[in-house]
Amino acid sequence: MRLFTCLLACVIFFTTAGVNVMADDTENKPGADYIKWVDFDIPAGALGKAMDIDIKTYDSGSHISWIETLAVLGTKYGGEWKKYKASDMDKISQRLGENETPEQILEGYENYSYFYGAYSAVLSGFLGEYEKEAPDKENPGGKILKSGYGLKAYSPIAEGFHFSHYRDFGASRGYGYRRSHLGNDLCGSVGTPITAVEAGTVEEMGWNKYGGWRIGIRSFDQKRYYYYAHLRKGHPYAQNIKIGDEIQAGTVIGYMGMTGYSEKEDVNNMKIPHLHFGLQLIFDESQKDGDNQIWVDVYQLVELLQRNRATVERTEPSKEYVRKYNLYDERFPNPQRAPRKDTAPLYPAG
Repeated sequence: MRLFTCLLACVIFFTTAGVNVMADDTENKPGADYIKWVDFDIPAGALGKAMDIDIKTYDSGSHISWIETLAVLGTKYGGEWKKYKASDMDKISQRLGENETPEQILEGYENYSYFYGAYSAVLSGFLGEYEKEAPDKENPGGKILKSGYGLKAYSPIAEGFHFSHYRDFGASRGYGYRRSHLGNDLCGSVGTPITAVEAGTVEEMGWNKYGGWRIGIRSFDQKRYYYYAHLRKGHPYAQNIKIGDEIQAGTVIGYMGMTGYSEKEDVNNMKIPHLHFGLQLIFDESQKDGDNQIWVDVYQLVELLQRNRATVERTEPSKEYVRKYNLYDERFPNPQRAPRKDTAPLYPAG
């Protein structure tokens, strides 16, 4: 029933610019200054399979990049991922593992550079080396530090909190004016902790008449802008978070709510509680707030990221949720290293 209600009732628009420009494909040909259009519809199964291969081969002599694998397949399919077969990926990854280059595999095909650039812009912050706190089974309540390479991006919904979603990207929205829905609505309960998908800098916070209380975080490479909207009335954000803060992936940034669709601040005008989660790609800074914005369908990414949900705990007396196990990397080194225990690479990193 909740999912059915979500299908009928989740309505949102999250940016005052309000358009997702689908430029003519010729603008993505070699010689264009920057990419102006990305259609991202790689199935979660294909994303997961390519990622698993990447992680498995990382310490081998023939590391197979998941972005290269996906870009080769995207080129062969002409971007039409309805053609996807797992056996196709097996063949491509085998050839890449034998040190064939994408250019050798794609002899006679065009536009690999476009697909690699587009998929890299979406996925480049997801995998990497890290150190991750984990429970110490020999010392209940204690933590150990594990080293590994794997998934560093997190689900926007914390572990242990239910949500439902469906493919709503591009659906019609009517508040204020007619437009398309440029994100994915994750339906759940008021107060559900929302966590940062990727590390980055808090770029925007505050009230928006469409998205209500919202927060925007830019990835450190500046290519991805993550947008979280409809946060909780009265207490939308995690304590002490502010514009300019550098946030680790998996950090609690706010709480699910029903705010938005109102000129007046702190008003619940959503029909049911949900998080609007959006991802904007930025190849040129003019795209950030201009008329040529690129927002991608994140449904399959949300499905993939259910592999990695941040464990949170409630603190007293503030009753704020905070992450329980930190993740450290080059950008966020561990200030006080936990007692080290050699382990196999931790996967997933959640």
